[in-house]
This record gives sequence, structure tokens and C-alpha cells, in this order.
Amino acid sequence: MAIFSVFVVNKAGGLVYQLDHYAPRTESEKTFGFPLELVLRPHDERVLVAFGQRDGVRVGHAVLAVNGLEVNGRFTADGRDVLDFLSSAANFPVAIRFGRPRLSSNEKLMLASMFHSLFAIGSQLSPEPGSSGIEMLETDTFKLHCYQTLTGIKFVVLADPRQAGIDSLLRKIYEIYSDFALKNPFYSLEMPIRCELFDQHLKMALEVAEKAGPFGPGL
Repeated sequence: MAIFSVFVVNKAGGLVYQLDHYAPRTESEKTFGFPLELVLRPHDERVLVAFGQRDGVRVGHAVLAVNGLEVNGRFTADGRDVLDFLSSAANFPVAIRFGRPRLSSNEKLMLASMFHSLFAIGSQLSPEPGSSGIEMLETDTFKLHCYQTLTGIKFVVLADPRQAGIDSLLRKIYEIYSDFALKNPFYSLEMPIRCELFDQHLKMALEVAEKAGPFGPGL
């Protein structure tokens, strides 16, 4: 069981907090000879596998490191263009680490805004008035759970489909938000949450939820 991430979205659809709690390991590192048997293409400032699959490397995976050097976008840590480097036979054999592309901060902001819009659409599509909006979306690999407060703040949790106790976790997160963000004299409503106590108590709540499920009194 696992809880993957937590998002807090304000009533205007802005992302004010995001935590990646657990990321399934989907990385694969292999040594390749020349010519490279995978077809790589630049996409959204990343280098992605466009064709060819082997040993856990899949179409859509991104190049994360070359010869141990981390890749940022299309360039290695020492400033070399990944595609130019891999086009030269002199640089082979080469060790390449592939994995799912990591979401950038801007992509997380965009996704939070998109979910805010989908939530509103869900409410409007309801055949009955007073719909709560989207409370859960389910896929084969995760479930998205959402709890919206009366003031319009949305708490979103992405978790393993088998994870229990998410409803109580969402309300626990709201309680932590009330205690350590709203009561913080330096916090401004609707603004990003930067509070160490909020971080600490949220992480503790996620660990309790993963191990025990629902929360009891005083947790």
C-alpha cells in the first residue's frame, strides 16, 4: 500500500502545496553499443524514447542520466546536448538511465488548475443540485481522492488503489492545514504554504495512514 502524493488547491484553482510522498521505482539503467537501438526524440524540453522497447525501457520514458551524469531537460550536468552526444560513435559504449519523466513545477501548477476546472464541470453535470463535485477518480494504477472544504480549498491525495482510510486521511490533512497553516500568523490565505510544522505533521499523517488506515482520536 502507498500514498503517492498530496496536492492542496485554493478556491481559484491555484496550487498552494504539493508533496511527493512515494514514487514507484520505474527507472532502468542499461549499457548500449553504437548505433543506439532505441529512437530518441526531443519533446517538451526532454529526451524521450519514441520507438523501441527493451529490459524495462518503454516508449515515453525519458533519459534521466548518461554515464552517471544527471540529465536536466536535453542536457547533461556538464552541459552536453544528449542527442548530440549519443549521435557520435566515439562516445560508446554508454550507460543510459531511463525512467518516467518527472513533472516540473509548471506542469504541477497546470495539472492542479485543470483538475479545478474538471471539478467544476463535474458539479455542473450533476442531474441533482448541490453536487459535491469529483470525489474520486480511479485508474488501474492509482486512485485520486478529493475533499473540498466549505471555503473551496481542495485536498487531493493520489494513492494505491488498495490503500484504505483515505477519507479519514483527507479530513486529517484539513485538520493539519487548519492548525499549522491557517493559525500561522505569517501565512496569507490563498498563498503557497511554506510551514515546517505543516510539512512534519503531514508526513506523519501519511505514514500513519499507510500503516494503519483510519485515524483514531488524538492522531
